[in-house]
Amino acid sequence: MKAASQTILVHEISKLQTKEAQWDPFAWYQEMRENNPVFYDAEQDVWNVFLYDHAKRVLFDHALFSNKKERSLIPTPREDNRANVNFVDPPEHRNRRALLAKAFTPRNLKEWEPRIHMIVDELIAEMEGRDTVDIVQELAIPLPVTVIAELLGAPTKDRHQIKSWSDILFMPYAKDTYSDVVAEKAQAMKEFHEYLLPIVKEKRKHPADDILSDLTKAELDGERLNDEEVVLSGIGLLGAGNETTTMLISNMFYSMLVDKPGVYQELRSDQSLVPKLTEEVLRFRFPAAMDRKVAQDTDVFGPEMKQGQVVVAWVGAANRDEAQFAHGEEFDIHRPGNQRHLTFGAGPHFCLGAPLARMEANIALTSFVKRFADIGLVENFEVTEHLIDSAIGQSLESFPIRLEQG
Repeated sequence: MKAASQTILVHEISKLQTKEAQWDPFAWYQEMRENNPVFYDAEQDVWNVFLYDHAKRVLFDHALFSNKKERSLIPTPREDNRANVNFVDPPEHRNRRALLAKAFTPRNLKEWEPRIHMIVDELIAEMEGRDTVDIVQELAIPLPVTVIAELLGAPTKDRHQIKSWSDILFMPYAKDTYSDVVAEKAQAMKEFHEYLLPIVKEKRKHPADDILSDLTKAELDGERLNDEEVVLSGIGLLGAGNETTTMLISNMFYSMLVDKPGVYQELRSDQSLVPKLTEEVLRFRFPAAMDRKVAQDTDVFGPEMKQGQVVVAWVGAANRDEAQFAHGEEFDIHRPGNQRHLTFGAGPHFCLGAPLARMEANIALTSFVKRFADIGLVENFEVTEHLIDSAIGQSLESFPIRLEQG
């Protein structure tokens, strides 16, 4: 794979090739923080930073590290349009972001809270009276995709198809399957587009109380968004709106059973700790990375980075930086300041959907711990049998757990 390719192949940088290593890259993160905190990958002409302060600088300083980039880790097909908040910097970015931001204001989310509770309750009711459930397939996947489909105004009955397209769009690229993955993503994008276009046209004629309707009415630079721009924005929100939250909810249960056995009982006795657990999972068990283009020659991290090169901020490594988080390799829901993690980004490109993801995760776990007395690993559980390729590593495709009714 030549460095000129638009796509940066993350596993070619880390050299983590096995499922086990990609699921648990944290030893490699630690090694890089300690021994190679600013690392140049000559094969792809990519700089990599692993320390918290470095990663935060990359995400915040758009004068030095621009989001206007030709090459990226982002595995979704690039579709630039006036409503796309990716690949631009302030001030242009500010106007585009404002179009989408009002859907995720605290006031709007507050209005959605009862509906999220209802969806969670319906999913949990299906688990009652059972000894084991697959928490990924029965909670972590259906909750976010149902919520984001309803928020946008797409029919909930289509959530399985929406999830399938989203999964394909977020599949990582690899050297040996590159052209196949490109073709598969293009097909998913085409089908997703053909699905949403008539829905958008209908919303323009008969607006409802949802995000797609709001986008058909929104103006940018004095002009309405056209149908194409609304469709592409909808695809972006539907995709991003379920991938991260599914991973968060899945990882919350994994952390309670593997990273910190016994913490579930703490939550049972004090549900106010649920948001603390959510933040610690986001800090501790999220192998995230974000990229920027070097906007001007700089030696801000020591070595000379040249204008036009790419720099990857390994957020999952930064989140365990001992200089920022004492005993960063330990899972501790009582850690002060654990919400300072960079999993949702930082600066102007901070994730718009972060408040929604947090709300869904907190509601889901609070309702769950109220209903079930305890959870446990199923016998002979091997995590590698339950993994699937995801944006920059592996994520849980399934996770069977034991339930103790209560």
